[in-house]
Amino acid sequence: RAGSGGAWGRGGMRTKLRAARLAARSATSTIIADGRVEDILLSIRQGVGIGTLLHSKQEKVAARKQWLAGSLRPSGSLILDEGACNALVRQGKSLLGVGVLKASGDFGRGDLVQLFDPDGLEIGRGLVNYTSLECRKIIGIPSSAIEETLGFAHEPELIHRDNLLVEGLN
Repeated sequence: RAGSGGAWGRGGMRTKLRAARLAARSATSTIIADGRVEDILLSIRQGVGIGTLLHSKQEKVAARKQWLAGSLRPSGSLILDEGACNALVRQGKSLLGVGVLKASGDFGRGDLVQLFDPDGLEIGRGLVNYTSLECRKIIGIPSSAIEETLGFAHEPELIHRDNLLVEGLN
């Protein structure tokens, strides 16, 4: 069982493993070693077998997608219809208002939201182009009607595909 840091430490094994997982998302291997050992980095660089080497088996995820996956807390959620889920998961498309069934939470433009299928399974996360109040007004309508509905249009999509992290796709 991994411990959390002691009174004098900067984090226990749990913290080190979390950092290694984050590094693995960008296809980076990690060495966990005792930083109190003199010239530890030089020894590691020279190939001395010090510490524990953790190899990444994952393909590199774009830095922005990695940031979405682990650095932000969701401010709300959107429940999507089957067509929108298919467009995101299978086709790598952006999320349009027409494919959203419900918006929950209080979020602002640029906030991270969770994306759920109609059965409540999380399929991804993304940065929204509209506030929660605006999203509720444009749910189920085509992109061409956003400006008419809101009086303005930031973007034609609720979440652009570059700002999406979709399970199984990224």
